[in-house]
Amino acid sequence: MTSYPLLFDVIGRKPTTREIADTVKSGGTAALSDAERRADHARYQEITSRSALNRVHGMPFNWTLNPYRGCTHGCHYCFARRYHVQFEMDSDDDFASVILVKHNIVQLLAREVDRPTWAREQVACGTATDPYQPIEGHYKLTRGCLETLARGRTPVGLVTKGPMVVRDVDVLRDVARVSACTVYMSVPTVDEDAWRTLEPGTAHPLQRLRAVRELVDAGVNAGVLMAPIVPGFSSSRSKLERTVKAIADHGARFVGCNVMYLQDGTRTHFMKFIEREYPSMAPRFEKLYAKKYPPDSYRKQVQGMVRVLQQRYGLTKREHGEPANESASPREPEQVGFRF
Repeated sequence: MTSYPLLFDVIGRKPTTREIADTVKSGGTAALSDAERRADHARYQEITSRSALNRVHGMPFNWTLNPYRGCTHGCHYCFARRYHVQFEMDSDDDFASVILVKHNIVQLLAREVDRPTWAREQVACGTATDPYQPIEGHYKLTRGCLETLARGRTPVGLVTKGPMVVRDVDVLRDVARVSACTVYMSVPTVDEDAWRTLEPGTAHPLQRLRAVRELVDAGVNAGVLMAPIVPGFSSSRSKLERTVKAIADHGARFVGCNVMYLQDGTRTHFMKFIEREYPSMAPRFEKLYAKKYPPDSYRKQVQGMVRVLQQRYGLTKREHGEPANESASPREPEQVGFRF
């Protein structure tokens, strides 16, 4: 049987994700002796990645890029929580407190986009964890990747909750100049109670919207994803309207939405969170999320209301790079109510 070295056996290089998983499996996260604890109380483990670009299927794009795995934003609904189990870590505390840093990703990306076979397809950045979580201020891996993609004339779609993205407005404009670049700022709601409850480690929603304004004013194609809209927390008519109005007021070029879905480890974490903090809501969530997605009728109600609000606040125009979603479809808007 093939064996893999523990971290203390690895000399002269950082461990791979496979070696990380084997180490954690045998000794828990405490065995990550090289992980650096920083002021935010998270531990950061540098790793050696074997590739920068990841091929995906069934998405509007074919390639993804994620400089980090795990995220200190700690959003309770985050779909990426389930991916942490690939490293023998849990989708609860480990996801937000043990962050894997692909220290060699910029060099790998340069080799990959320099290949004659590289077709300069769009690269989606930040699909698994946020490329502008706070540690990016130290490592600058996302900036390095964007500079590399600009040199490789490769179009970029970038999803983030991090206002730090404005730091790289010069590089984002470089990417747009040679190919195409769209920034999707995630702002599920501007309701402060929902924000504090669901997104404990993120910047204030209005801070994120001010970043959108700054990007747009600088000539970057930037808009907002209200994703996910969480039933019972951010799905009411008044909260949706306040959010869409704030998005329009900050000059977003587009807005899209999606209702929360729950799968694998994310479902486990979210339901434990609800049972612990909001036990009276647990039966309703169990019913609404009997499957991965809530019923189509519910999703169409939410998306229908967002369509109405898009029209009301002048956000119906689809800009280059906007992701396909029901909220932007040409169908007649649906006037609906909400109950949870």
